[in-house]
Amino acid sequence: MIPAARTAYRAPRLRALLCFVAILEAALLTAALFTTSAAQADWMSLTGAETAPTIAEIYVLDDGVRVMLEVYVGDLMHFEALIPDAWTEEAGIERPPLDERMRRFSDTGLQFITDTGEKLQARLALAEPRLRVDRKSPFAGMIDPMTRRPLPDAPADKRVLYAELSYPFGARQPQALTMVPPSGQDGLPLASIGFIAYHKSVPIIDFRYLSAPSQLLLDWDDPWYSRFENPNLKRHHASALMSFLYVEPYEVRHEILTRVRDLKAWMDLGLRGDAIIEIDELAPLKERIGAFLLARNPVHIDGEPAKAILAGIDFVRVGLTGIQLIEQPEPLDIDTAIVGVIISYSTGGLPQRVTLDWELFTDQIQRVPATATDPAGPLPTYLTPDAPVHTWTNYLKTYRLPRVQSVAVASSLGELRLPWLTLLCALLAVPAVLWMLRCRQSGERSALPLAALALLLIVSALAYPAMRLTLARPAPLAGELSPAQARELLAVLLKNVYRAFDFRDEEDVYDKLAISVSGELLAELYLQNRRSFAIQRAGGARARIKSVAVQQAVAERRPGGPLSFAIRAGWTAEGSVGHWGHAHSRRNRYDAVVTVSAVEDAWMITDLEVLEEERIDPSYGGQTSDPSTRAATPAAVAASGSAPAR
Repeated sequence: MIPAARTAYRAPRLRALLCFVAILEAALLTAALFTTSAAQADWMSLTGAETAPTIAEIYVLDDGVRVMLEVYVGDLMHFEALIPDAWTEEAGIERPPLDERMRRFSDTGLQFITDTGEKLQARLALAEPRLRVDRKSPFAGMIDPMTRRPLPDAPADKRVLYAELSYPFGARQPQALTMVPPSGQDGLPLASIGFIAYHKSVPIIDFRYLSAPSQLLLDWDDPWYSRFENPNLKRHHASALMSFLYVEPYEVRHEILTRVRDLKAWMDLGLRGDAIIEIDELAPLKERIGAFLLARNPVHIDGEPAKAILAGIDFVRVGLTGIQLIEQPEPLDIDTAIVGVIISYSTGGLPQRVTLDWELFTDQIQRVPATATDPAGPLPTYLTPDAPVHTWTNYLKTYRLPRVQSVAVASSLGELRLPWLTLLCALLAVPAVLWMLRCRQSGERSALPLAALALLLIVSALAYPAMRLTLARPAPLAGELSPAQARELLAVLLKNVYRAFDFRDEEDVYDKLAISVSGELLAELYLQNRRSFAIQRAGGARARIKSVAVQQAVAERRPGGPLSFAIRAGWTAEGSVGHWGHAHSRRNRYDAVVTVSAVEDAWMITDLEVLEEERIDPSYGGQTSDPSTRAATPAAVAASGSAPAR
């Protein structure tokens, strides 16, 4: 606990805090008017600590430690040294001078202790009322499998005391720092503090709880390797170099994430400085990195060397939602700059065996995380100098390659069930009637014609319900398509369209698309779908549609010309795209009028008018109206389907 300097200060402490809360509330009524957006942390939290009542962002810099605190109103008594003098003076409360309060706070409040035992002295740079930053936790409200209790969410009361503090170093930079939260006499923390720590600009951990003294080991030569002694305090993206192998029908992709700084061990970066990558250096650097990696880490598919094609290269950062492209050029710190490279290899189908010979190791990088992902899911492993070959073997048992097949007109117009024996009896009845008429004209009396006719009528009647020949209805005899027939026909044609884009060769895509699409729509749909399948956040990776579901379809026959129907339909398309170890899922819902026509005895989509389109959140079933997530054609991407069994 923080000792009081004098009795007069100790007595009104509670009254001072209550007065401060009232002042804080009034101040925030004004502050809220200017709050326009919520900031987001840069790293994915796996603990929910970003929703702790009090938040600390800690930066270890060259000359000292900088701390940005958001102190929850319920924790103010443990951070009372930071309360501005103006507020307590307004309440008529006497307190020690700020310097004395900060010395006490440095000794018993939030402490930083060097490896030599020196306690860094805190300086208060700013203290003011604010609303807490909205750091949304993906786990808030979920049931903890260990405790069977809901994981906590941020406090409903958003009022905080925002404070900026600095802890200058002495004559030397420490090799280690121990962070100590405000604690009671029993050693337990007085407040629930969620914290994130950086060494310079390198994040050392995700959000974690600062619940005990925690020692940070500092690597001043390369802050990427600074780490907490406690192995539970770490970031999820810990490796500086990672390899991802994607094995899909008609394509194998090798995706690499690496720090630019680590590439200096293998190539000349050609940069002007050693600390910052300037904006005008970004594009030439990407070209050099792409050319270098194209010639390294050879891939063999079914025993044959595969031809590498550079499919994409971008600077990325790791954020709350995973790997994110840096879309607007900006100067990058060489210690934290990460580049993502996508190398593609075309295949004739789904290979049986893929091997990757990894060549990039250094004294510091002796263990490279590697993941092979196939249609059944990911298979993680590690590559080392003693085991540098990453091998994928096809163990898929039930997986089927995507196929595109034409839909015959005759097979979809329903069936004709001809009572062939009844018709035969009818034909035979004609000569029997003529025989009977001739007998009457000649005056001949014979019961045979009448008996034959009666027998044919009896056989015809008995055979009519059972003796039928089923034939496909020919186009000239086409009637109307029932809703069930329209749904079935449209489902097959739409699946054909989506499956055509599973092929990677441009000619194959066009040829497969031409099986189900005809006329001017073929070229239009091809070009639009090629654009819509490139997900910008995926660095150019294309989505794979897993399922198409037609919910309703009503067909109306178009008069004149060849056989044609305008089908008003609603359907959903679900798919996913994987890249750099992450999967992005999408589900799109469409309402459209699709015109299908009989072209050379096969059904073709000849016109398409999208009336309404919306993206559905595959995780929560919600919807988004963000126009950037919408595509102009049915090839917009959506949520992942079930994986085939191995």
